[in-house]
Amino acid sequence: MVKLRLQRFGAAKKPFYRIVAADALVKRDGRFLEIVGTYDPANKNKELQVQLDTEKVLNWLKVGAQPTDTVKSILRKEGVLKEFAESKESK
Repeated sequence: MVKLRLQRFGAAKKPFYRIVAADALVKRDGRFLEIVGTYDPANKNKELQVQLDTEKVLNWLKVGAQPTDTVKSILRKEGVLKEFAESKESK
């Protein structure tokens, strides 16, 4: 099963995350299938905290990838889950 999850980078107490599509059995910072965005919680500018490639995220959701709880809340705040639900309803 494929999950959309965070992959941690950065120094101690200064985390920076990539949002990646990865196999559920692979370690957190291990091999991934594709990078779909970044998340920088330390950035004071709220607009620059999350960078997403919405098209890639929607594509992974359409093929059945499951976001983790944290990624799900990020996608909800960015409006991607709403867009995904609307695209499912229009079919």
